[in-house]
Amino acid sequence: MIEELRIRDLGVIGDATLALGAGFTAITGETGAGKTMVVSALGLLMGGRSDAGAVRSGAAQARVSGLVRTDDPQVVDLVDEVGGSVEEGELALTRTVSSEGRSRASVGGAAAPVGALGRLAERLFAVHGQSEQLRLRSRSAQRETLDRFGGAEVAEALAAYRELHEERAALSAELAELRAAHDARAAEAVRLREDLDEIAALDPQLGEDEELRTRIERLSNLEALRAASSAAARALAGDGDDPYDRDATGLITEAQQELERVAAHDERLAAVLEALRGIGFQLADATRELGGYLSDLDEDGPGELEQANERLSALNGVIRRFGGGLAEVLEIAGTGALRLAELDGDDERVEELDARLARLASEERAAADRLSELRRAAAGELGERVSAELRHLALPDAEFSALVEPGELGGAGADEVTFLLRSHSGAEPRPLAKGASGGELSRIMLALEVVVAATDPVPTFVFDEVDAGVGGAAAIEIGRRLARLARTSQVIVVTHLAQVAAFANNHLQVVKDSSGGFTESSCRRLDGEERLGEMARLLSGLSDSSSALEHAAELLQLGREA
Repeated sequence: MIEELRIRDLGVIGDATLALGAGFTAITGETGAGKTMVVSALGLLMGGRSDAGAVRSGAAQARVSGLVRTDDPQVVDLVDEVGGSVEEGELALTRTVSSEGRSRASVGGAAAPVGALGRLAERLFAVHGQSEQLRLRSRSAQRETLDRFGGAEVAEALAAYRELHEERAALSAELAELRAAHDARAAEAVRLREDLDEIAALDPQLGEDEELRTRIERLSNLEALRAASSAAARALAGDGDDPYDRDATGLITEAQQELERVAAHDERLAAVLEALRGIGFQLADATRELGGYLSDLDEDGPGELEQANERLSALNGVIRRFGGGLAEVLEIAGTGALRLAELDGDDERVEELDARLARLASEERAAADRLSELRRAAAGELGERVSAELRHLALPDAEFSALVEPGELGGAGADEVTFLLRSHSGAEPRPLAKGASGGELSRIMLALEVVVAATDPVPTFVFDEVDAGVGGAAAIEIGRRLARLARTSQVIVVTHLAQVAAFANNHLQVVKDSSGGFTESSCRRLDGEERLGEMARLLSGLSDSSSALEHAAELLQLGREA
C-alpha cells in the first residue's frame, strides 16, 4: 500500500504531496489540472519509461518519491538484493528524471537500476488505464488474467510446465547443434586422429630434443675430443717406456717423496706435503675419468651422428607443425585424445539425447494437458463470476465467457485463451478484441479485477479513467465495485465522475493555479463542504449550484452506505 506520494516538477505539478492510505482514494480536478500526471508519477515509481519532456519547464529534474507499506517477503528479498532495506514495514522508493533525459532510482535508501522498480511493481501494483484496456484485447493478456484467477494451482502447474518446456527447448537446441555440426566434427576427428597417430609414431620424450643437440655437438667433434682427451691422459699419467718422459702424476709423486724425507723437521713442509697428497688423489680421479671418457668415445659408432641428426630433424618437424616446443606437443597429444574421445562419442550422444528428448517431450505434453485442464475449469468459473459482476455494472443482459482452445506448445502452455462477450440476449458471443466498446471494456476490466482479486489479490490498484464511456447508473455501480475492491486492496482512481468519487473514503483534488503567469498544480484533501462543492462541480460544472449540491449530498450518502 502506498501511504504517501510526493511529486515535484512533473508536468504542471510543481510540488504536491498526496496522502493516500488504505481504502479507496478518488483523485479529481478540472481538465488540464494534472490528474494524469499523478498516474504518470506512479508509472515512474513503478519503473515505467521516463520522458524528459515531462519535466516541468525551467526545472532541472522531476522527482517522484513514495512511501510504501509492505510485509511481502519477496519484496523484502528484492530490496535486500539491491542493497536497500525495508524499515519497520515501510519502503521508500524514489525516481528522478533530468531535463536531459537521464533517469535514476533508489530503493530502500540505496541507488538501484530502474529495472528494480519494475520488478517490485509486479508484486506491489496493478495499473489500469486506457492502454490496459487496449491490452485486455490481446490474447496473451487474457491468458494471464485467467491464470491469475486460477490461483496457486494454476500457477504451480504453469511453473512445472515452463521448467519442462525450457529444459526440452535447451536439449532440442543442443541436439540440433550436434547434428548441424556433424560433418565438421567428423572432419575434425579425422584430422585429430592423423595428428595423434603422427605424434604416437614418433613417441617424443620431454627434453629429448635438448639431449640430442648435446649429443650431436659431441659426435660432430669426436676426433678432436679423442685427441685432446688422450693427450691430457698422457700428461697426467703417461704409460710410455721412456724413463725421461715426465707426467704430472710422476712429478707429484717425486715431490711427495722429497718432502717426506724432511717434513718431520718442519711443520710448514708437513702442510705442503698434505696438500700434495690431496693433489695426487685429484689427479688419480681425473685420470680415471679421462679413461672412462675415452672408452665411451670408442663405443660411439660412425652411424650414430647420422641417427641423432635424423631424430632431431623429425622432432623439429613435429614442433614446427604444432608450434611451441616438445612440452606443447605432448600436451596436444593429451588434450587431443580427450577431444577425439568426445568426437567419437557423438553418435552415442545423439542417441542418448534423442531418447532423453522423447521423454521430456512426453512429460512436457502431459504438463501442458494438466495446465489446459485447470484452465478450462477456471475459465468456466471465471465466466460465471464476471457475468454476475457485469449485471451489477449496468450490463444486465451481458454474458462473459473465457474460451480455452488447443494451440501450439509455447512458453505458456498449449492454449489459446479468448475472452468473449455477448452484449445482449440473442447476440452471438464475440471476442473482446472485436465486439466490446470502450465503455464495455472499462466495466469488463473492473469486473475482472473484482473477481480475480478473490484468488490473486494485488496490494494496490491504480485506475485511470476506468469510468470512461459510462455514466448514470453504470457509473454508480462502478463506484460501488471499486469500493468493494478497496476492502482487500488499496484502490487509487483518477476520475471525472461524481458517481464514482462518491464511494471513496479519501478524496483528493488536483488544483490548477495560473495566477502567477504560468500554470502550476498542487493537490489537497477534500472534506466536508469542500468535498461537497467538488462533487457538485463534477455533476454540473458549478460548485455552488443548489440542485447540484443536493444531488452531490445524495451521492455521498449513497457512498457512505455502500
